[in-house]
Amino acid sequence: MNATDPHALIAAARDAARHAHAPYSRFAVGAALLMQDGSIITGANFENASYGLSLCAETVAIATASAAGRLREIVAIGVIGGAMDADGTPTGTTPVSPCGRCRQVINEAAQMGGRDLPVHCGAAEGDTVRTYRLSELLPDAFGPADLGIG
Repeated sequence: MNATDPHALIAAARDAARHAHAPYSRFAVGAALLMQDGSIITGANFENASYGLSLCAETVAIATASAAGRLREIVAIGVIGGAMDADGTPTGTTPVSPCGRCRQVINEAAQMGGRDLPVHCGAAEGDTVRTYRLSELLPDAFGPADLGIG
């Protein structure tokens, strides 16, 4: 697996999305991080009855990497999402991309690792994947580098 081949990351993100806790929006999101050593760390969205306390899949995955001391080792991210059917399975063929908050969280990890991360955006179903550099999704980002950290 390399940072420019999205297929394994999208597959891992789809697996993670099956574990989303999204009873309010009924929209499951999964994220998968490719690490320097080729391992993959995943996350799924986790909603809360107090909506503002909900966590996005990308944030869950990045926080998991950080908790393992691996924040600087992220080399790519894959994200998928889709409306949940009656059984809770994510559906849909339109690729999703990270929300604005997640783009900022991804930027934190990217700047700490000194990378302009590729972000592979897929759908719950189908083969369409759109790939962007984080700098395309969040141009002129404010982050650790602006505070002399990184």
